[in-house]
Amino acid sequence: MRGALATALAVALLAVLTLGGCASWTGPQTAALRAQPPPGLAPQVELRTVPFIAQTPLHCGPASLAMVLQHIGRDVGADALAEAVFLPARGGTLQAEMLAGARRHDALGLRLAPSLETLLREVQAGRPVVVLQNLGLSLAPRWHYAVVVGFDVAREEIVLRSGLVERETMSWRTFEHTWARAGHWAMVALPPGQLAAGGDERSTLEAALAFERVAPATSAVRVYQSVLARWPDNLVAAIGLGNSRAAAGDRAGAISAFAAAAARHDSAVAWNNLAMLRWQQGDRAEARVALARALRRVAQAEPAFADAVQATRRTIEAAPTR
Repeated sequence: MRGALATALAVALLAVLTLGGCASWTGPQTAALRAQPPPGLAPQVELRTVPFIAQTPLHCGPASLAMVLQHIGRDVGADALAEAVFLPARGGTLQAEMLAGARRHDALGLRLAPSLETLLREVQAGRPVVVLQNLGLSLAPRWHYAVVVGFDVAREEIVLRSGLVERETMSWRTFEHTWARAGHWAMVALPPGQLAAGGDERSTLEAALAFERVAPATSAVRVYQSVLARWPDNLVAAIGLGNSRAAAGDRAGAISAFAAAAARHDSAVAWNNLAMLRWQQGDRAEARVALARALRRVAQAEPAFADAVQATRRTIEAAPTR
């Protein structure tokens, strides 16, 4: 009994110390924004048209995702999302399920950089941001998803759709504290063709590849076009554009995409896919030219694609010469 009492007192003391530290603690990102507001950041923004869906204790994830999806025109409710993303055994929704849930509703789910400035800039660009917070203690976490819909630089406040409150204001300092203890996790759900204002090339491409696996091919085309508009030298996006156009039934568009990728990157994959599409189109002479370039790249620098190129070679050489 005495040991249990001592343990309880120790936990209570830890809670007091932790909460006391929270009251005076100012995170590095808050301090940086306070010292030097980023150039171009508006003094105040609030996305008042973001719908509000009251969150039940276990379904804050589905409700948060439903809010941002409805904001971009997706007709989906929290209950429907809960069936897909809520994990009863875990008593909540994992971050991976939030991203996958966006993709299943024709939206590019993209994790953002762990930067408070990035969050504010996304909101300024008109995009609400789903964030994960730890509203409890490190030893007794209370995970919670909310939606950032606004900020006020002078007041150092962030505006959230959270819990049962449609417009909750929270100081940057408190928000950073709760957000940092949840790993600075944040995401946006974007309609195909839009990219995050501060998204980096690697994370955006990873999101695009994951999106392509479940989305309509025509939507994947728009995503890869937007990636290439920002990063024109990205070979993976160029190949993805060709593959998505082919899957959408746009053979001429796919040939154009692969021809551009082959010319820009001298890629074995691009030459190989171009050869196969030209052969399927009946352009046997140009198919053989592209195949020769693919074989050369495999021999010189890209042996990993030898099997795929040899399979194309067997297909083309089996056809009679005209």
